[in-house]
Amino acid sequence: MALRTILTDEEPCLQKVCRPVTAFNRRTWDLIDDLKETLTGANGAGLAAPQVGILRRVVIVVNENDEMLELVNPEILAQEGEQDGFEGCLSVPGQWGKVKRPMKVRVRAQDRNGQTFEVEGEGMTARCFCHEIEHLDGHLFTEHTDRLYTTEELDAILAKEEKGKQ
Repeated sequence: MALRTILTDEEPCLQKVCRPVTAFNRRTWDLIDDLKETLTGANGAGLAAPQVGILRRVVIVVNENDEMLELVNPEILAQEGEQDGFEGCLSVPGQWGKVKRPMKVRVRAQDRNGQTFEVEGEGMTARCFCHEIEHLDGHLFTEHTDRLYTTEELDAILAKEEKGKQ
């Protein structure tokens, strides 16, 4: 396993459509393991292969149970409801935007051995499924927001919201 460099939003490969994985072999397994290690090192909620310069349809999503889900060739099957919240991205460091996403998402994917499975997520997991799968089609969350906020601005907004709840 190896830590890979996470590319930032000015990199052209982040705007490209990824190719499906067709060979489930050592190269695919190494990519998945590297994505997991890189995601852990970056303390993120999800990571897609194009973010490390590999144009393959592979993502890792951390679910609400803090488990890393390995999704190869993922596709969204169904979505329900709506949530509006702040979102960031490891490829857009220090920037946050308010983004509407579905509240619940069902995904079909393959595991590292090519076996098909389905998984469902709500809240943050649903948000991550949508965010990471969009990377595979060359899109960033910044396309869905009217304004980007710095970390300091986001902290101030969240502190004000928290104070209002008390």
